[in-house]
Amino acid sequence: MPLLIDTDPGVDDALAILMAHAHGEVAALTVTAGNVGLGHALRNALKLVETIGADTPVFAGAAAPLVRAAADAAFVHGRDGFGDTGYRAPARRAADEHAALALLRLSHAHAGRLTLVAIGPLTNLALALRLDPALPTRVARLVVMGGAVTGRGNTQLVPAEFNIGFDPEAAHVVFTGFPHFDLVDWEASVRHAFDFERFERWVAAADPRARFYAAISRKVRAFNRERGRPGVLAADALAMAVALEPGIVTRAEDRHVAVELDGALTRGATVVDWERRLGAPANARIVLDVDQARFEALARAALGTA
Repeated sequence: MPLLIDTDPGVDDALAILMAHAHGEVAALTVTAGNVGLGHALRNALKLVETIGADTPVFAGAAAPLVRAAADAAFVHGRDGFGDTGYRAPARRAADEHAALALLRLSHAHAGRLTLVAIGPLTNLALALRLDPALPTRVARLVVMGGAVTGRGNTQLVPAEFNIGFDPEAAHVVFTGFPHFDLVDWEASVRHAFDFERFERWVAAADPRARFYAAISRKVRAFNRERGRPGVLAADALAMAVALEPGIVTRAEDRHVAVELDGALTRGATVVDWERRLGAPANARIVLDVDQARFEALARAALGTA
């Protein structure tokens, strides 16, 4: 099935995109602001596909959340989103079509076959849904990286995860507009971290993809160590692994998931009806665990170190 990747590159987005090109058919990248502003995110997407020699079309999308302004994550990913490496600007240019419109067009071109992999804030997807609420009928599968299903997020609002917290209104539109989707949350990525020393060996390989990723991820790897995290966290790569190999999931729960829009301490939190008290149908398959060895094999192969 062709993959359409909605993304805000971002270092872990980059690994996910490398994995998609190594193991799947990528129809397009649609880009949104998130980890960094739209200009940097778009250049990063273009540089990445240029580096790996792919002809994947890249479309620029939303430059801001739907309703409220939000802070980016440049303090993690670098001001340019790729570790402030100062890479040579890409020669390629984005296609002359808004990401939301491209998403709708490609959903018709690949109707019933398209896998949407949303690994950034959901603004582009929400815009597409508002333009055409029938979009979910043409999408075979939606995989979302976002949320913190037991409230252990990664933003200044403790229960919120970055992608959902950056644009909660967009997440609400998507979570209510799609009848069912796979949700790969932040807490799952913490459980499936890559061992620091093992990952260092992967990116030390001679393959150009490994060298490029070693450079852009240096700042993030140091950030993970400084914060005492269990290893290199690659949330978007985990979501991509689930998109590429559905059988990699070893434990999941179907539940209704909603997004908090108003709470002073909880805006952007994903509220999971674990006890089925709300009477609402399950809209998400929450991925709790995957086969770690298979996940790591997909990532290694994408870096040319398999």
